[in-house]
Amino acid sequence: MLGVSVNMGCVLLGSCLGLLFGSRINQRLIRALFTGVSLCTLAIGVSSMIQTQDILCVILCMVFGVLIGELLRIDDGVEHAGDWILARLPIGLRAGAGRFTEGFVTAGIIFCVGSMSVVGSLQAGIHHDYSILYAKSVLDLISSVAFAATMGLGVPCSIVFILAFQGGIALLSSLLAPVLSEAVITEMTAVGGVVLVGMSLNMLELRQERIRVANMIPAILLPAVYVPVSNWIKGVIG
Repeated sequence: MLGVSVNMGCVLLGSCLGLLFGSRINQRLIRALFTGVSLCTLAIGVSSMIQTQDILCVILCMVFGVLIGELLRIDDGVEHAGDWILARLPIGLRAGAGRFTEGFVTAGIIFCVGSMSVVGSLQAGIHHDYSILYAKSVLDLISSVAFAATMGLGVPCSIVFILAFQGGIALLSSLLAPVLSEAVITEMTAVGGVVLVGMSLNMLELRQERIRVANMIPAILLPAVYVPVSNWIKGVIG
């Protein structure tokens, strides 16, 4: 859990810097910085998408993943969790929370989606190799400054996503390693790229109606089912 703890610490540090100095920086500069980070998120999403070796996997996982997310109303649940945390903050902090839930959801998903989270957590749990998570921590440190300066207190609170997702993979790594093969991780990264593209569209406010990105989260996990089943069918067909 060392690598996960370092990742959480870097997000907290970057968020604190963003909260402390965000109000002292020209708002035009902050918006420009946030736009740049949003475009980088879009670029990462696209580059992740094109890594797929099976486009049908991406399509089917997104379709069924969104259906599962909508039926479970994950987006609503995540927003309620953000509201619950906000309601328990001191009144003085709550008054300036602003875009708390948006920051909580946006930062949490961005910090957890991607191959660095999955592979890094597996390496940390199995081999006690924290190099990938350390590299990710540096990237998250920089991103969290911009996120916190723009969206406020929700960003540091998003470390609960890192604890749950990366910590869960690290703790269960010995059980998950056989399932999370290289092919599965490749397709999880590709599906995650689609989710990041949706998130970047929200960040850039390119749609009048917000994309319910949290409802897409189950899609990221479905390649762990699709790939073995697909390989079995190919083996049967010959």
